[in-house]
Amino acid sequence: MAPDDLASGAPRVDFQTDPSRYRHWKLAVDGPVATLAMDVAEDGGLRPGYKLKLNSYDLGVDIELADALNRIRFEHPQVRAVVVTSGKDRVFCSGANIFMLGASAHAWKVNFCKFTNETRNGMEDASAHSGIKFVAAINGSCAGGGYELALACDEIVLVDDRSSSVSLPEVPLLGVLPGTGGLTRVTDKRKVRHDHADIFCTTTEGVRGRRALEWRLVDAIARPGDFDRVVRERALALAAASDRPAQATGVPLPPLERALGPDSLAYRHVAVDIDRARRTATLVVRAPASPQPGDVAGIEAAGAAWWPLAMARELDDAILSLRSNELDVGTWLLKTAGDAQAVLAVDATLARHAGHWLVRETIGMLRRTLARLDVSSRSMFALVEPGSCFAGTLAELAFAADRSYMLALPDEPARAPALTLSDANFGAYPMVNGRTRLARRFCDEQAPLAEARAAIGRPLDGEAALALGLVTAAPDDIDWADEIRIALEERASLSPDALTGMEANLRFGGNETMHTRIFGRLTAWQNWIFIRPNAVGDKGALKVYGTGEKARFDFSRV
Repeated sequence: MAPDDLASGAPRVDFQTDPSRYRHWKLAVDGPVATLAMDVAEDGGLRPGYKLKLNSYDLGVDIELADALNRIRFEHPQVRAVVVTSGKDRVFCSGANIFMLGASAHAWKVNFCKFTNETRNGMEDASAHSGIKFVAAINGSCAGGGYELALACDEIVLVDDRSSSVSLPEVPLLGVLPGTGGLTRVTDKRKVRHDHADIFCTTTEGVRGRRALEWRLVDAIARPGDFDRVVRERALALAAASDRPAQATGVPLPPLERALGPDSLAYRHVAVDIDRARRTATLVVRAPASPQPGDVAGIEAAGAAWWPLAMARELDDAILSLRSNELDVGTWLLKTAGDAQAVLAVDATLARHAGHWLVRETIGMLRRTLARLDVSSRSMFALVEPGSCFAGTLAELAFAADRSYMLALPDEPARAPALTLSDANFGAYPMVNGRTRLARRFCDEQAPLAEARAAIGRPLDGEAALALGLVTAAPDDIDWADEIRIALEERASLSPDALTGMEANLRFGGNETMHTRIFGRLTAWQNWIFIRPNAVGDKGALKVYGTGEKARFDFSRV
């Protein structure tokens, strides 16, 4: 395999899997505690050309982890705490596979880092919203992305055997950042002093035992003979505070029904069509076509076929597929179709039964899926046309877009599209910075937010939506086609690098959070560092790792 070809000319990445196909993780459930044991198959890389030694991981390992987390959420509602540990002796995880990174194209590296961090964010999301707590049981050496996995947990227990340690060695070994959240979580989440963090991130050997505890890099240490007991006790203590149901029946997550064409993806509720000449993808999300259950018994009976859950799973898969497999498709057109009242009825059901575990998990799936849009490096335009149903939950697609265009038909009110708000638009689906998309839209100004809230439930035509600031423009049918065409042609002519930086900044205005800082570093700092000769040049640290050669740096500071 030639360098830099892991993302070009390779088979499509498929983000669907299930426990029967896992090669790298073992999931076991014991009452309220589940154990996720990482036991990476050396020859199980997603691409040929490298071995996943020492529990190092690639995208395929993280795809399995993301699936396992969803299985715990939906199929094992009795689970209240998850122990994340290693199935190998004396090694927890050595992080992202360095030889995979060294041979990967730039876009592959960055997309890999982004998905990895979204999966870690999903663990923290489950802790904050689902009543699922996580304990990292570090039973061996733990480096780089392995420690980043531990950092995503609520508590970290390190075996005190005089050899096991935690480390973030990316700076001294590879010439890159601890890029999928490690650097940020050390300071923002663990509250490690900046001088201790400076030492920690510039040494390769890591920190062990008592010092790791004193520096707040771990929450507890335990001798080998006590380790399993301490981990179990801490997991049970976390589980005792959860409100997850002890006796509920889980909902199996079957494989998604999906038809893949050369320029299309078709699901039951989501469709994707790609125009390669214009470098655009049109995503259409359809409202439920049949009546949806309104009570808990009906929701449980519908299970994974319940529209909001099924649609969220399909949209999530479509987003991931486009991000990893269609790098040249730089603009996504977001559309909806169907009966707005059917969507609003589902929103009412979600709100009425929000305390039920399955409803809560479905809302979480929607929240995380919509958040993937926010952090995707693609331009997004929402098009509100006749037959659209940008209502409630589906209106979030319009608010996630960089621009939204709504066709105005003042002389044909019966055919004019409408946009309808629900309570869901005011808090059900916050972005990773904790703000609603409407609050972001109006810069947290209360007057326009109050005016929008007063319009809940009322179908708004183009003129009304524009007056409330809910859409970017509302051209009439004479100007519609030309205005959309010009907007798309102008977007396609611009530098994708500049657009990525601009969009990431504009989408996350206002106060920073740990997660916006993580994604900001992925978008800017890590993107820049990953293409610098000090990391990926012929003698860059990432390229010469494992060869016995010493990296050659350009020592000028930029």
